Amino acid sequence: GLGLEPDGLDVREVREQGDAERERFVGSPTIRVDGRDVQDPENEPLGLTCRVYRLRDGRVSALPDRADVQAALAAAIRAGG
Repeated sequence: GLGLEPDGLDVREVREQGDAERERFVGSPTIRVDGRDVQDPENEPLGLTCRVYRLRDGRVSALPDRADVQAALAAAIRAGG
Protein backbone atom coordinates (compact mmCIF):
# COMPACT_ATOMS: atom_id res chain seq x y z
CA GLY A 1 0.00 0.00 0.00
CA LEU A 2 0.66 3.59 -0.56
CA GLY A 3 -0.95 4.63 2.73
CA LEU A 4 -4.06 6.11 1.14
CA GLU A 5 -7.21 6.82 3.12
CA PRO A 6 -10.39 5.24 1.71
CA ASP A 7 -12.31 8.50 2.38
CA GLY A 8 -10.05 10.19 -0.18
CA LEU A 9 -11.81 8.33 -2.99
CA ASP A 10 -14.48 10.30 -4.84
CA VAL A 11 -16.74 8.33 -7.19
CA ARG A 12 -18.78 10.36 -9.64
CA GLU A 13 -21.50 9.11 -11.95
CA VAL A 14 -21.73 10.92 -15.26
CA ARG A 15 -25.23 10.43 -16.67
CA GLU A 16 -25.77 13.15 -19.29
CA GLN A 17 -23.79 14.54 -22.18
CA GLY A 18 -23.75 18.00 -20.57
CA ASP A 19 -22.16 16.49 -17.45
CA ALA A 20 -19.58 14.71 -19.62
CA GLU A 21 -18.64 18.00 -21.25
CA ARG A 22 -18.44 19.86 -17.91
CA GLU A 23 -16.30 17.12 -16.36
CA ARG A 24 -14.17 16.69 -19.53
CA PHE A 25 -15.23 13.03 -19.36
CA VAL A 26 -13.90 10.83 -22.17
CA GLY A 27 -15.62 7.60 -21.18
CA SER A 28 -16.02 5.03 -18.47
CA PRO A 29 -14.02 4.32 -16.50
CA THR A 30 -12.06 7.55 -16.17
CA ILE A 31 -9.63 7.51 -13.26
CA ARG A 32 -8.10 10.76 -12.07
CA VAL A 33 -5.71 11.53 -9.25
CA ASP A 34 -5.88 15.11 -7.99
CA GLY A 35 -7.87 15.97 -11.12
CA ARG A 36 -5.29 14.55 -13.54
CA ASP A 37 -6.12 11.58 -15.73
CA VAL A 38 -3.94 8.51 -15.07
CA GLN A 39 -3.46 8.17 -18.84
CA ASP A 40 -3.59 11.16 -21.17
CA PRO A 41 -6.82 10.85 -23.18
CA GLU A 42 -5.13 12.80 -26.02
CA ASN A 43 -7.83 13.67 -28.58
CA GLU A 44 -10.57 11.34 -27.34
CA PRO A 45 -14.00 12.94 -27.73
CA LEU A 46 -15.96 13.88 -24.63
CA GLY A 47 -19.06 11.82 -24.01
CA LEU A 48 -20.94 8.92 -22.53
CA THR A 49 -19.04 5.97 -23.92
CA CYS A 50 -16.83 3.09 -22.86
CA ARG A 51 -13.19 4.04 -22.58
CA VAL A 52 -10.30 2.04 -23.96
CA TYR A 53 -6.83 2.19 -22.41
CA ARG A 54 -3.46 1.22 -23.85
CA LEU A 55 -1.46 -0.94 -21.44
CA ARG A 56 2.29 -0.41 -21.12
CA ASP A 57 2.93 -3.60 -23.10
CA GLY A 58 0.83 -2.26 -26.00
CA ARG A 59 -2.33 -4.29 -25.41
CA VAL A 60 -5.75 -2.63 -25.30
CA SER A 61 -7.77 -2.85 -22.08
CA ALA A 62 -11.02 -1.64 -20.51
CA LEU A 63 -8.95 -0.57 -17.47
CA PRO A 64 -5.76 1.47 -17.24
CA ASP A 65 -2.44 -0.24 -16.56
CA ARG A 66 -1.97 -0.73 -12.80
CA ALA A 67 1.49 0.81 -13.11
CA ASP A 68 -0.04 4.03 -14.51
CA VAL A 69 -2.46 4.25 -11.57
CA GLN A 70 0.31 3.53 -9.06
CA ALA A 71 2.59 6.15 -10.68
CA ALA A 72 -0.17 8.79 -10.56
CA LEU A 73 -0.88 8.02 -6.89
CA ALA A 74 2.81 8.08 -5.96
CA ALA A 75 3.30 11.42 -7.77
CA ALA A 76 0.31 12.92 -5.90
CA ILE A 77 1.70 11.71 -2.57
CA ARG A 78 5.12 13.21 -3.35
CA ALA A 79 3.45 16.50 -4.30
CA GLY A 80 1.56 16.54 -1.02
CA GLY A 81 -1.83 15.80 -2.63
